[in-house]
Amino acid sequence: MRIDLHVHSSMSDGTDRPDELPGRARSAGLDVLALTDHDTYEGWPSATAAAAEAGVVVVPGVEISTRLFGGGVHLLGYLPDPTHAPLADELARVRDSRARRLTEMTRLLTEAGMPLDVSDVLSAAGHASTLGRPHVADAMVAKGYIGDRAEAFAHWLYEGGPAYVPRYALATPEAIRLVRAAGGVSVLAHPWGRGSRRVLDAQAIAGLVTAGLTGIEVDHEDHTADDRAALREIASSFELVVTGSSDHHGTGKAGHPLGVNTTEPAEYERLLERGRQAAAAAGREFPRLGVA
Repeated sequence: MRIDLHVHSSMSDGTDRPDELPGRARSAGLDVLALTDHDTYEGWPSATAAAAEAGVVVVPGVEISTRLFGGGVHLLGYLPDPTHAPLADELARVRDSRARRLTEMTRLLTEAGMPLDVSDVLSAAGHASTLGRPHVADAMVAKGYIGDRAEAFAHWLYEGGPAYVPRYALATPEAIRLVRAAGGVSVLAHPWGRGSRRVLDAQAIAGLVTAGLTGIEVDHEDHTADDRAALREIASSFELVVTGSSDHHGTGKAGHPLGVNTTEPAEYERLLERGRQAAAAAGREFPRLGVA
């Protein structure tokens, strides 16, 4: 069984529609994929509906924007109840903050000699319910200012860059508690990639375990072999689930094809068991995922 637990669709910053992903996953030899769009559940229904025909299992998830000790940390929440209001309200607050900062980001780029309007970003974003810097990058590409998203992030949109604008994000421990209260489980996404390492040492992870953290995404393209070995040791010391995934964004991110990293079946079963326990503690029925 091949399992990829971190995949994005066009509902956030991926380029594949949610209903396309199960078929693409099957073509890539996957049996299970988790749809984990940024700060939204919007892709779940169409991805799940397409899963049976494709013959794969879709695990509903979300990648939540959080902050810890002043640094950005992404948290993967699996199997939360989408009707749980406290978590849903916080995700809506994050999405609203993402959308509101577009005005300032496009102003900064315009002043830098690259005229851009919010309408250009919205056009590039299509039907996405979560707007972000990748959509600003896509609008820049469409205008011919840059060649691809990577160039936009390298020169303009990186944290602290000329066109970067901060946004709201939950505190990481609070996000973990909200996922747990919603009957779900949480896993740190690419914890030692993209600058998160400076705030996610073993001591910080211990604090997140106390908050209810379930696992660590160890096998990810942003992690070196040494990173993966060290993260496995940390996971083992706290009895955390170890996951692996592609962080696939379609054509929106090079080098992250479906299935490039996968989760061991035994670890997947551990994740599901923790999910069953969390659902029971929250007084909800565990979602039926089907059989791959």
